[in-house]
Amino acid sequence: MKIKSVNLETVCGVTSKLPNNSLPEFAFAGKSNVGKSSLINAFMNRKSLARISSQPGKTQTINYYNINNEMYLVDLPGYGYAKVSESVKQQWGKMIERYLKKSPTLKAVFLLVDIRHEPSANDVQMFDWINANGFDPIVIATKADKISKGAVQKQVSIIKKTLKCQADTIIIPFSAEDKRGLEDIYAIADKYLAEINGQNN
Repeated sequence: MKIKSVNLETVCGVTSKLPNNSLPEFAFAGKSNVGKSSLINAFMNRKSLARISSQPGKTQTINYYNINNEMYLVDLPGYGYAKVSESVKQQWGKMIERYLKKSPTLKAVFLLVDIRHEPSANDVQMFDWINANGFDPIVIATKADKISKGAVQKQVSIIKKTLKCQADTIIIPFSAEDKRGLEDIYAIADKYLAEINGQNN
């Protein structure tokens, strides 16, 4: 995939109506401090289009990025941030669930987890939510540059076991620093787009 154009097209808050998009959507979900903005910027080949904050929990909206006028990258609100009230957490949860249930052009959901740690209860809940809404989560294990190469497979095994992944669940170790895993993520998006274009021809 070559990124030719990127545009933040729609921002949806808690009470906003979801846009009626015709292009395929690829959603990215993850905890507030998992490095989602860094991954999205790497994917879009932009340095700071998705805002990276030292204060987790900044993504409180659903952000739709139009890429190459052929797909939307959808940035879902970060979850599990401790300093947010319970009512706000519930609102974010409802936003994410509404999106997963109601977006007609959603093709794939990428779930980001920190490769250094066992997935949290929130991660497990999100994995189960994605499954319950008819999608096979594609797991991106972020911050892979923070551990030794020898530890990567061990941590991937822990992630698989904790999330109770299927044998064919895709887990991609990723680093925003050295871009490892980025081509694998592009390849998955390209595969979906090729299938969609084949059906439309």
